[in-house]
Amino acid sequence: MSFYRDKVVFITGASSGIGRAIAEEAIRLGAKVVLCARRKERLEKLVNIWNENETRALAVFCDVRDQDQIEKAIQEALFQFKKIDVVVANAGFGVVGEFERLEIKDYERQFETNVFGVLKTAYASLEPLKLSTGNFCIIGSVNSYLSFKAVSAYAMSKFAVRALADALYHEWKSYKIGVTLICPGYVESEIRQVDNQGVWHEKSAKPAPKLLRVSANSAAREILWAISKNKKEKIVSFHGKLGIFLQRYFPGLLHFLFEKLGVKGRRGPGSEA
Repeated sequence: MSFYRDKVVFITGASSGIGRAIAEEAIRLGAKVVLCARRKERLEKLVNIWNENETRALAVFCDVRDQDQIEKAIQEALFQFKKIDVVVANAGFGVVGEFERLEIKDYERQFETNVFGVLKTAYASLEPLKLSTGNFCIIGSVNSYLSFKAVSAYAMSKFAVRALADALYHEWKSYKIGVTLICPGYVESEIRQVDNQGVWHEKSAKPAPKLLRVSANSAAREILWAISKNKKEKIVSFHGKLGIFLQRYFPGLLHFLFEKLGVKGRRGPGSEA
């Protein structure tokens, strides 16, 4: 995709999973990338490889919950590459557990990263995107359409960013900024290794069934294609599309299947769900 040649792509949550795969694919397509995450040591390993012959990547420590940090990351990107063409608001994690096992603070923690982290990224990157007439991408989830047992906090956060993406799509047209919402299903990532406090654990929880999983690299290709075509929304994975179809037209059948199959939120490390 020549669309990405010499473009500068800014990615939050870039140390693993979808974020890292997007960075790798963007580099392959000729872009320069800015990788933001809390685990900067991981980012630096990637950057050292990609910058062997020329400076094509920048690693920046950034916690999207902190407005100052995200603004500083944007400024570092502009200092290094002079512009930002694409922003991918990918940072997020999943709080799981049935309602009675969770507390208000669990919901607040979920929204702090998954919703307010996206908002802070949008505010910090708006002016650079106006200048480049670039693209803003929000990584949502199929759970922005589907909510079931033990995922209320996570699903609520993704419902919220779907509403935000819809509004920004129309509002930012006047700036010629494209806004794309990505709704992945089960994608290979480390989200199941992150507990309800947002802490990563090396020991993995039980992964999603292999039949339902999509590789991060495959998801990244679909995501970058959707951004390049200025798509309003892209659902990644067949099972995600099927679930949303059933929710829209056969909600009773979908929830019957959930009950029969015992579908519920993952049991992440440290989770009591």
